[in-house]
Amino acid sequence: MGTNYYIQRNNKNIETIEKLLDDELPTFCYDYFLSIDSQTSTLTRLNYAHDLKIFFFFLQEKKFRKSKTVKEMSLNDLENVTSNDIDYFISFLSHYSFNGKEHTCNERAKARKLSSVRAMFKFFFNKGLINVDNSAKVSTPKLHDKPIIRLDSDEVFNIIDTAESGQGLSSHQKAYHEKNKVRDGAILMLFLGTGIRISELVGLNNNDINFKDNSFIVTRKGGSKAILYFDNDVAMALSRYLEYKTNTADALNTPASPLFLTNNKNRITVRAVENLVQKYAKIVSPLKKISPHKLRSTYGTALYKATGDIYIVADVLGHKDVNTTRKHYAAISDDNRRGVVGKVKLRPDEDK
Repeated sequence: MGTNYYIQRNNKNIETIEKLLDDELPTFCYDYFLSIDSQTSTLTRLNYAHDLKIFFFFLQEKKFRKSKTVKEMSLNDLENVTSNDIDYFISFLSHYSFNGKEHTCNERAKARKLSSVRAMFKFFFNKGLINVDNSAKVSTPKLHDKPIIRLDSDEVFNIIDTAESGQGLSSHQKAYHEKNKVRDGAILMLFLGTGIRISELVGLNNNDINFKDNSFIVTRKGGSKAILYFDNDVAMALSRYLEYKTNTADALNTPASPLFLTNNKNRITVRAVENLVQKYAKIVSPLKKISPHKLRSTYGTALYKATGDIYIVADVLGHKDVNTTRKHYAAISDDNRRGVVGKVKLRPDEDK
């Protein structure tokens, strides 16, 4: 079934959340996570749990000076957390040690952790279980615009060509390239030709692809289904890969089996896809840090250039908020800046 990947992923997330609640979060957090169970995805709740784990570790270390464990903390302790404590927490996140490892958070990571803390405080305050919500008094860290990184049109051609030819790969990488080049080319074509998310790509099964109308079914964030379409170039890359799999994948090449496989004939992982994208991107664009999400931005920018319609781009990318989509085509401003070069003349033309 096409949902197997997502069911397995959700079950794994739920197991991790339950372990965090049992071992590393105060007992009162059970009520909070129960309250958001039907309103959030398992991945969102898992991120909340990790963020709160760091928050309560901070309280144990800095506020209570290890006088009590995290499991011993009560709602009364939560009520006594001041806005200054939370400001200190935001500063603490700049550089801290946890489980023997050094960690740092940038402004966006700090803002996300503060958001997780605020949501928990707000729940207990609204329920009347604490009398004051001091987290509401803390300002969100200022977020600076991130530079938009994407592949130029020449780089798009080159990364696909590199996946097919293997040119520029190390001798170690070339040893695996012959086995993986058809798969890797199909993955890159699918990213650059449809703009799907990495989780959507990893979750695809053979029977999600329909060559009659060049369409495929993806599972969006939140579990909803969407039908997307691809052009003939993508269709050709997928056909080549499916033909290759027919000759090499043995019993796993059934209609309901995973579309993209590892060399061990398991479903390819998110980490493996990230690694293969970075491997080819470093060759064609070594100064840009290209990830699968940046390939999505590349597609979003190209689609906006072709259509000029932000709402079409938002729909295809699966964005609920059109403002999210703007991040994908904001790099067009760079093209505008390049385009005005020479428009203002500082000297008269020589031939006049």
